[in-house]
Amino acid sequence: MTNRPAPEPVGDSNFVTRLDNWLDERTGIDSILHETLDEPIPGGARWAYVFGSGLLFLFVSQIITGVFLTLYYVPSSDHAHSVVSYIVKVVSSGSFIRSIHAYGSSGIIIVLLLHIGQTILYGSYKGRRELLWLSGCILLALMLGMAFTGYLLPWDEKAYFATAVGTNLVGEVPFIGPILQRLLRGGNQMGTLTISRFFVLHVFLLPGLLIGFIASHVFFFRKAGAAGPINEDPIHPKLPAVPFYPRQVFMDSVFAIVLIGILALIAKTIPMSLGPAANPADTSFLPRPEWYYRPAFQWLKYLSGHWSLIGGIIMPAVLALIFAAAPFLDRRQERRPWRRPISVGAFLLFLVAYTTLGVLSYRGDYSDPGLAAQMHKQDADEKAFMQKPFVAESAAGSVSAALASADPKVLKGQALFQANSCNSCHGESGVGTAAAGPLTGVGTQYTDAQLLALLHAPNSKMTSGGMMPVDPNPDDMEALAAYLKQLHQ
Repeated sequence: MTNRPAPEPVGDSNFVTRLDNWLDERTGIDSILHETLDEPIPGGARWAYVFGSGLLFLFVSQIITGVFLTLYYVPSSDHAHSVVSYIVKVVSSGSFIRSIHAYGSSGIIIVLLLHIGQTILYGSYKGRRELLWLSGCILLALMLGMAFTGYLLPWDEKAYFATAVGTNLVGEVPFIGPILQRLLRGGNQMGTLTISRFFVLHVFLLPGLLIGFIASHVFFFRKAGAAGPINEDPIHPKLPAVPFYPRQVFMDSVFAIVLIGILALIAKTIPMSLGPAANPADTSFLPRPEWYYRPAFQWLKYLSGHWSLIGGIIMPAVLALIFAAAPFLDRRQERRPWRRPISVGAFLLFLVAYTTLGVLSYRGDYSDPGLAAQMHKQDADEKAFMQKPFVAESAAGSVSAALASADPKVLKGQALFQANSCNSCHGESGVGTAAAGPLTGVGTQYTDAQLLALLHAPNSKMTSGGMMPVDPNPDDMEALAAYLKQLHQ
């Protein structure tokens, strides 16, 4: 007898089947898919359940478009606006990608409101779902933080002044407000340190927290199980369960396709605009936040001055605590909305009030002749900037990296220039702004002794422009003078 090789199983001759078996033996992919797609849904699939998956899709879309934008972005006040302008006006499909990203943030807020509304109307926070609800509240706060930090990054006038208002409000927090404000801004004024910190928050810290809490939210959801329709018992469901796949997967996929279609259509037909570069000295500019912060902005108009602490900090904090405590306050297992008039009515009342405040904010801007004229001027300036061809920002006045690294004194002086907020008036690298003239060339106009004397005791022209005496220790003074002398390079 001869030894003959055993024939291969006939049933595994299909390539796809063999590949699936090979992967499953090494990864357990089949059990993972089974655990993921066979989630039981009491009462079966519903279109009302698509909002959670829609939010996850939009978040992934924001990550993808954000990565493309980050490939070009430079988080500094002297380059940020120029780079965003380059993306919008020069980079192929740059305006479309930025518009998808910008409109995507609004899309997340809209779908998030729909998701919260569906959860409250269906009473889906009931029945051992307290941690699921709390993780969702944290995700809401993180999403609002993402929108706030991302708004500054284009560094145009709208972004600058709206963020200035927001950080001023942070300064109203009792005891720790001024510390938090300086921590966000990187000092008393907004500049490169502000934009770099907002960039780190927007690109690294907040997305990392979001991913962690999304995982926690999904875990708590799978642990508690789907709540089902409004007549279902939230703890012991009685309706027959239907797997998540295929019907709910189909509905979620259709909703995701609709979302991307809407975003693509808006981004193509109404590209997100960019205004002129931020000018801190422009006192006529009227800052206005994005539409989802407009109601809060209008609310602060009614409770400004001494009442800003109550209206801007205490009352929103109380409302947030009541919202987060909903599963602990509404303990009955009744889920039908008409049997829960207090919780459902409070939510609807909040929506009506919030919408009314937003409408009043937009209406007030264009009903007052003076405000309307300024708003139209700002809109016209934004439109005119978008129509101009891209012009690279002048590099005049910048200190080369090689020179800075070769002379530590110059590098130290540059840090002092920014730390003392000199760039808020004189511009980054001393190129000048409307608030103060350029410093380029001062090294050729004055001797070392004259430059130090002017820093110690500014002349009348300098003091009339708001220049204050600079009086650090001698080593810092020499470093600052060394930096200023290099600005002619």
